[in-house]
Amino acid sequence: MTDEPSGESDDAGDGELADMIEQFEELEATVDTDAEREQVRAARKEALEAVESGRVFGRVVRGFDRSDVAEALLGSVLFGIPMLVEDGTLEAGAFIAGRPLYLGGTVLFELGLVAGILYVADIQDVRMDEPLVGFVPRRFVGVIGIAFLTSLVLATAWGRVDWADPQVALAQVMVAAVPMSIGGALGDILPGS
Repeated sequence: MTDEPSGESDDAGDGELADMIEQFEELEATVDTDAEREQVRAARKEALEAVESGRVFGRVVRGFDRSDVAEALLGSVLFGIPMLVEDGTLEAGAFIAGRPLYLGGTVLFELGLVAGILYVADIQDVRMDEPLVGFVPRRFVGVIGIAFLTSLVLATAWGRVDWADPQVALAQVMVAAVPMSIGGALGDILPGS
């Protein structure tokens, strides 16, 4: 999944990229030998790879490594602590626990929000590298998983959920995980992170 960043500076960057490609094409048309044409093609390829990797015109977000895990965890904690200390989270979780359709809707809402932040909102140019089972983005699974585990561990450690009724406890963890996943996604991909 590839998204081009949006905004005024990006429009200028897109224009610069188009100008660069045009200049390479003009240069290729003016050289005399096959060896020179091959040098121009190699230079164009290297320049385009530099653009794609973010070394020239901006940052392209790839992979999901240790620093991404830390950023997602930080975002999850920052967005999640207010949810875990708020009784409304527990009430909402108790409400949806007995309503499987609402619980499923909550999960789908969370997945949609995270996918939207990572791949649709154009906050960063997020690329999918080495997907799990061929098509599931590692970053997506990582952010969702970190948010869920953070919610589960903190809610349990702070006594915010009662595992005597696991259905209610799990629903409460899921409700708290929604803003945590939003924070995790933003913390992971915000520019400068």
